[in-house]
Amino acid sequence: MHPPILPTINAGLNASAGVLLTLGGIAIKNKDRVRHKKFMISAFACSALFLCTYLYYHFTSGITYYHGKGILRTIYFIVLGTHTPLAVLIVPFIIMAIRHALRGEFDKHTRITRWLYPAWIYVSVTGVVVYFMLFVLPA
Repeated sequence: MHPPILPTINAGLNASAGVLLTLGGIAIKNKDRVRHKKFMISAFACSALFLCTYLYYHFTSGITYYHGKGILRTIYFIVLGTHTPLAVLIVPFIIMAIRHALRGEFDKHTRITRWLYPAWIYVSVTGVVVYFMLFVLPA
C-alpha cells in the first residue's frame, strides 16, 4: 500500500520548512540578515502551503487513525499530543515575528524567536515523524 499523495506532500513541506528554518538559523548566527530573511520567508511559505493542503486533506478525507500497537502507539500519541497544540500555538507568534522583522523591530523579533524558533523546528520535525508513523512504518 502506498501512502496517500497529500500526506506525502505535507511531510515534504514540513521537512522543507525544517531545513529552511535550520539554514535561516545558521545564516543569522553568521550575521547574514539577507540570507536569513530569504530562508525564513521560504520556511513560512512551506508552512503556509502545508497548512492549506493539510486542511484540505482532512476536510475531504476525514480523520486518519493510527493502527500501531504497543510502545509505538504510546510514542505516537506522545508525539502527536505535543505536536498538535504547539502547531496551533505558534501560528500567531510566527506572524508577530515576521511583522516585527519587517518593521525593523529586531529586539521584539528576537524576543519572540528565542523560543519560537525551536518550537517551530520541533513542529516541523514531529510532523514528519507523525507522517512516518501513520503511513510508512508497518502497523
